[in-house]
Amino acid sequence: MTAQRPFGRLVSLSHVHDPATTPLFPGDPEFRTDIVATIADDGYYLRYIQQGEHTGTHWGAPIHFHADGLAADELDLDDLLLPAVKLDLREPCSRDRDYAISVADLRRWETEHGRIPDGSAIVAWTGWDALWGTPEFIGTGESAEHQPGFAVDTVEWLLDTGRLGRRGALGIDTFGPDLGTDDTYTVSKLLYRDHRISLECLANLAALPPTGAWILVGSPLYRSGSGAPATIYALLP
Repeated sequence: MTAQRPFGRLVSLSHVHDPATTPLFPGDPEFRTDIVATIADDGYYLRYIQQGEHTGTHWGAPIHFHADGLAADELDLDDLLLPAVKLDLREPCSRDRDYAISVADLRRWETEHGRIPDGSAIVAWTGWDALWGTPEFIGTGESAEHQPGFAVDTVEWLLDTGRLGRRGALGIDTFGPDLGTDDTYTVSKLLYRDHRISLECLANLAALPPTGAWILVGSPLYRSGSGAPATIYALLP
């Protein structure tokens, strides 16, 4: 007899990691793969992968912005399994690369779906996942390094009201939760207190429902790691 899963469908929220198509955040190390063994010569196939901890779809740990913050291997397993809510913000983000996700956006979501559960992974679908592998993901010319993100007062509201809790996350399909124009990473610094994490460069967000799913972060747990490239799963009801 086949065992019944306690959830409906499993969806990957990660892009395929590929040096040919994976955009790199400006200043990040090169992403490359080198073949070190082949079946013809060695009897097995093996590659050497070189990439930064925050290359491609990845997650970030508190130590990423706080020297005394928890590293990837110091978090609890419960920090990597979170109830998820999704905000569909593609329309305003398509008009404004610098769109700042507001408290009003979250209140509109709650009017339709109810209060955001404390300690949630709050995922913003900006439409950037559809730009993956194109110059527009990073931007060109005057649009370079402009990307939507969470407004600082929005994250302060999420913290003050407990919606992010001590074990929550901000997720987004861009390079990170900060506006691209904020080179001080104010939102990230607020987020990474306690056990909270980020989920970045997410994919396939069309498959994530507005509420009712859970997110599971799967990756290597590097000693003293600031995060890791990851396969991030959505467990759908």
